[in-house]
Amino acid sequence: MMADKDKSQALAEFGRLADIMERLRGPDGCEWDRAQDFASIAPYTLEEAHEVADAIARQDMADLCEELGDLLLQVVFHAQMAAEAGHFTLADVGRGICDKMERRHPHIFRSSIPLCAEEVKANWESIKAAEKPRDSVLDGIALTLPALTRAEKLANRAARTGFDWPDPSGPLAKIHEELEEVAQAETPADLEEEAGDLLFAAANYVRKLGVDPEAVLRAANRKFEQRFRKIEKEPDFSKLSLSEQEALWQSSKRL
Repeated sequence: MMADKDKSQALAEFGRLADIMERLRGPDGCEWDRAQDFASIAPYTLEEAHEVADAIARQDMADLCEELGDLLLQVVFHAQMAAEAGHFTLADVGRGICDKMERRHPHIFRSSIPLCAEEVKANWESIKAAEKPRDSVLDGIALTLPALTRAEKLANRAARTGFDWPDPSGPLAKIHEELEEVAQAETPADLEEEAGDLLFAAANYVRKLGVDPEAVLRAANRKFEQRFRKIEKEPDFSKLSLSEQEALWQSSKRL
């Protein structure tokens, strides 16, 4: 557990951050900070969350510490704006998440009955469903998620109702079907629709293989970037023929 001294210091620094944001948004504060609203700050919030994930992927703990601070600032920024408008306060945010964590971990805070990881997850979902009745199993999946992540979540939620293929052969066949429909598209609008269906089918196939499509695509992006950065350093790379560039690409894969 966190030592009392460390806990006190953490609370003190958190309070300091809240005071800084209150001053920045105050009458004599920073003109830029004062001009912001929820909508203008939201893109920064998403960006900081991605930078946290990036630091984790790179296993850069010093950068992770900094990025978590930037993300924490976003929480305080939104809470300060909400307090100014009379919606809620930073204390409400803290109280809400503390209450939620205790409520959704009854095996820890209300009893001593041990649960395995899968039981904890199922318990969490059951409590969440009781707290927030939904009109659809698809409710609550954020529209601003990366499209690939959202595709996986939509398919997983639908699968809870039994609307799912029994094995990967179903979505694999769907990929071939969608490829054919992309090839046969006659208008730009048709092409966009069919291309979207193809990408959704691919995400579904990877999901059925038990793989996180967002994670593996990020890994593929990193691999492509690393290899391309190597081959583009070749003299006059852009003047090489495609076959020559391809030969370099193939050789980079063997390094």
